[in-house]
Amino acid sequence: MKIYQKELILTPKKRGFHIITNIVVQSIPELKQINVGMLQVFIKHTSASLTINENADPTVRQDFESHFNKTVPENAPFYMHTYEGSDDMPAHIKASLLGASVQIPITDGELNLGIWQGIYLCEHRNHSNSRSIVITAFGN
Repeated sequence: MKIYQKELILTPKKRGFHIITNIVVQSIPELKQINVGMLQVFIKHTSASLTINENADPTVRQDFESHFNKTVPENAPFYMHTYEGSDDMPAHIKASLLGASVQIPITDGELNLGIWQGIYLCEHRNHSNSRSIVITAFGN
């Protein structure tokens, strides 16, 4: 079995949902050496997350942001963790709902995503710093 791992630092993104599929693929050219395997992408943060969804229509990403802001609002009176700003606790909740990693099959050296699927970086803070992701590809 072949195993390749890279840590990648993503430039700061504004709050919202950002497609990073091409960044991930370009950062691990060893993907081409795997016929059958898996790619795991893991984010090393508690106020941002990863998910897979629509990669063509940008309004889907806008709707995600709107929905999550309504579902997990800022300034809720029951939040106790508020010293990092009104967006911090909601960011932690959103990150837990979406998750810290995604896994994608690798087939013949390429990600085996559906035609309309892409990897999203979900930035939940108003003012974020760079984000670190760990990319691990393994298989035969």
